[in-house]
Amino acid sequence: MTNLSGKKEIKDLTFKQLVLWLEQHSIKPFRANQVFKWIYQKQADSFEIMTDLSKEIRSLLSENFLIGRLEKIRAEKSKDGSVKNLFRLTDGNLIESVLIPERKHYTLCISTQVGCAQGCKFCLTSKSGFIRNLTCGEIIAQIRDQIQEINNGPDDSIKLTNIVFMGMGEPLANYTNVINALNIITNRDMGLSFSNRRITISTAGILPKFLDLARDTKVNLAVSLNAADNKTRSMLMPVNKRYPVENLIKECRKFNLASNRKITFEYILIKGINDSANDARRLIKLLHPVRAKVNLIPFNENEYTDFLRPDESEIKAFNNILQENGLTSIIRYSKGQDISAACGQLETFTKYTLTPVSKTSGLTVKQI
Repeated sequence: MTNLSGKKEIKDLTFKQLVLWLEQHSIKPFRANQVFKWIYQKQADSFEIMTDLSKEIRSLLSENFLIGRLEKIRAEKSKDGSVKNLFRLTDGNLIESVLIPERKHYTLCISTQVGCAQGCKFCLTSKSGFIRNLTCGEIIAQIRDQIQEINNGPDDSIKLTNIVFMGMGEPLANYTNVINALNIITNRDMGLSFSNRRITISTAGILPKFLDLARDTKVNLAVSLNAADNKTRSMLMPVNKRYPVENLIKECRKFNLASNRKITFEYILIKGINDSANDARRLIKLLHPVRAKVNLIPFNENEYTDFLRPDESEIKAFNNILQENGLTSIIRYSKGQDISAACGQLETFTKYTLTPVSKTSGLTVKQI
């Protein structure tokens, strides 16, 4: 993305694009490796500190590019330690990411779009509709900036090791920018050095991109399923009308998985909608042909839908049926519910703002 100064954000460039630009300016390609290391491994904010580059090269880069940081305009900390960050992009649009503390590491949930076009009925992000895709640099910046903040914080012994593309937006609908970002995020020589095994892309099921994803990266795949029959899933997720359940399962069977990996199917349990014993049995039958594991996510209630969270006994009963029939499943209790940072709750305040309500000690969203 180009800012008002006319300079281009260098994090929007792939390694090959930077090499090409340097060659066009009669600069040897190996300089691109040096620049990338400064940006992604040394957290450089200016070209002037890149002392292994000549003054002429540094000046040329400074004249044409910038190394930007996201503008954080709000951060909220949950009682469970999760932190939701609100960022303003250079064009004024807003996105959110969530830093989640685990026992020995952090997981970061990042966004890939401003808003979302998928229209899932259980997700607050869909209330904004789709505004635009994030650039490669904006995707990477959520991670790069968070690493710097952790390293500069009071306790840098706990590291950010896991990335989940489960924030705002549909990653496979912003495919090129997501793949370009992943190539830098996972590059151990000159990028952010994350392991493919510790990165997960969650999709509503954009099937034409499945084979591309298996070819272009080795990160983990998570599919937002939420129902085992077309009628219920289409009601919850309009994408199912284009790519129905049977086609989704067919593509999942063809997905090229490493020998010891499974596809994660995310299943949001909604009271009276998809939480019955019959629903569990349908799910077992549906996933039988797939190397699958299931994350059961109790619905996180909000005031903009009539959907309700099942009782705890119903949640456990559903999980027991899956496990007793040989399906790997776990109940995932979302963190950050008290700050609207849990699964399905991300919203960028373009139409909503956080307002205290008396019925809870936390915060909820109120429409302006």
